[in-house]
Amino acid sequence: MALLSNFGKYKNFGLLIFRVGLGVLFIYHGLSKLLGGPVKWEKLGAASGFVGIHFLPLFWGFLSAITETFGGVLIIVGLAFRPVCLLMVINLIVAAIFTYRISGNFGDATHAIEDAITFTGLFFLGPGSYSVDKA
Repeated sequence: MALLSNFGKYKNFGLLIFRVGLGVLFIYHGLSKLLGGPVKWEKLGAASGFVGIHFLPLFWGFLSAITETFGGVLIIVGLAFRPVCLLMVINLIVAAIFTYRISGNFGDATHAIEDAITFTGLFFLGPGSYSVDKA
């Protein structure tokens, strides 16, 4: 459709919308986990047991909360973009496996899977020109 064909030149703006939207939401979800303290981190880190990591759940939970919170900030500004996307994908894969194993319902895990797919795509696309990395 010719009317919409000109929007291709705004792909960097589209990537900025993706980055800001996802970043804000991950800061929102991660900050509550980060501020939850050691009790919350240990519960969060217990999810790593579903992928075979049974040691230091407090550490893994803290790392997950840090990844979501500060990863969201880095996604917004487009700094260390690809490494952060990779960390987000790993975090979301663990979340999807945990959610599926707890509920037994694939539908419950789809939100984490959708976000993991989005971050995988962004990993390959890069942050766009409206970012600190400018890739």
